Amino acid sequence: MDLKQKIREIKDFPKEGVSFKDITTLMQDGEAFKYAIDEFIKNLKDKNIDIVVGPEARGFLTGTPVAYGMGVGFVPVRKPGKLPYETESYQYGLEYGSDTLQIHKDAIKPGQRVAIVDDLLATGGTMEAAAALIEKLGGEVVSMQFLIELESLNGREKLSKYDVNSLIKY
Repeated sequence: MDLKQKIREIKDFPKEGVSFKDITTLMQDGEAFKYAIDEFIKNLKDKNIDIVVGPEARGFLTGTPVAYGMGVGFVPVRKPGKLPYETESYQYGLEYGSDTLQIHKDAIKPGQRVAIVDDLLATGGTMEAAAALIEKLGGEVVSMQFLIELESLNGREKLSKYDVNSLIKY
């Protein structure tokens, strides 16, 4: 299935010069959404995954059904102030400024094999931060799965020590 045809592009959103990749159109198509989730599961099935992590917010939309389909748990990685229990934090640089991600301190057990699933690989900063949080808790990042990869932003290079897979490339 050509999943790229299922993605709506919105020019100049959220700012001029950006071509936003809207995954809601793919998710509205039950056959396409199932196909994408099944492809993630197929890519992960022989990797002995213990838990799936999804970064806020679209990682929740892609990671949760993957975890369900694999019969493993799901852990959200969120922006500060969104998780109710004790957290670990990781601050990372952006093109202009910085951002922070958090995970519950007890979300990943030492030695757990983790797959990170998200909608988009751009510069790789968010995934690098999510991986750092997982590793800080003693988990092993076994694979990163993305619906879309923006190849011109070279995020894959930043994540070169990980198994990285994307279903759609722009």
